Amino acid sequence: MLAALAAGFGGPEQVEVVEVPVPRPASGQVRVRVRAAGLNPVDGAVRAGVFGGEGQRLGFGWDLAGEIDELGADVDGWAVSDRVVGLHYGPVKPLGTHAEYAVLDASALAPAPVTVDRVTAAALPLSGLTAARAVDLLELPAGATVLVTGAAGAVGGLAVQLAARAGYVVTALAGADDEALVRSLGAAHFVPRGSAPAAGTVDGVVDTAVLGGPALAFVRDGGAYVGLIPGAAPAPERGVRVVEQEVAADGAHLARLVSLVDAGELTLRVARTFPLAEAAKAHAHLADPGTRGRIVLTA
Repeated sequence: MLAALAAGFGGPEQVEVVEVPVPRPASGQVRVRVRAAGLNPVDGAVRAGVFGGEGQRLGFGWDLAGEIDELGADVDGWAVSDRVVGLHYGPVKPLGTHAEYAVLDASALAPAPVTVDRVTAAALPLSGLTAARAVDLLELPAGATVLVTGAAGAVGGLAVQLAARAGYVVTALAGADDEALVRSLGAAHFVPRGSAPAAGTVDGVVDTAVLGGPALAFVRDGGAYVGLIPGAAPAPERGVRVVEQEVAADGAHLARLVSLVDAGELTLRVARTFPLAEAAKAHAHLADPGTRGRIVLTA
């Protein structure tokens, strides 16, 4: 089968698509025929060597949409040909979801949405679980004011929607041209990038843009700051509770997000698609600041 791997650390030129053996599922695992898989910023970080793994050939891809191809032993509740979405957790791995087949723990899967196609569904697992965990960690009462930084991005846009659905009054921080988009996702207020709400005026921040200290400054004394990258959050101050989400492969939580997609309560956005064979070209677009939504590889 074909898979996208890192030949070494560096830029998109390090990505190669090569023939590798088809993996087999172990006990508790399933093999999925991958039809679409999101390309996320974390894949660029893997390629750049942020997570280590020097001397290894590293696979790319965390999320997927496809159908079950083979069941391992002791797997209940799934059948061959079931359409699924799932999260393949882990930055340093020999094979990810940017391949024609991928093996995941059965507990990492959820039934695929029925109201969107596979390409769109592939934009859900990593971004959706990241946004959902971040919003859950706010732990604020309904009606609280919440600022989402990077609100036009793939994770930020989902965080806006989920925060509004949780009953928060959302202010979106994004590019000046993104106001209509973020308001359509549920933001009640808008702040263009380069300016900011007055310090200490919101109850909580979901910092998808990883602004750190400047984002924390927007939070009132005793509020909440949620960061997305473990180890990158600013130090707590003024009684602000600082927490960081760390995504996990959670099929049950993913299934709840799928139900929101099928109910029309969660909008997924795909920026553009590339065939798996053009994975290096797709990586070259990861840093494009104009990207709105997820880049998806198709196999």
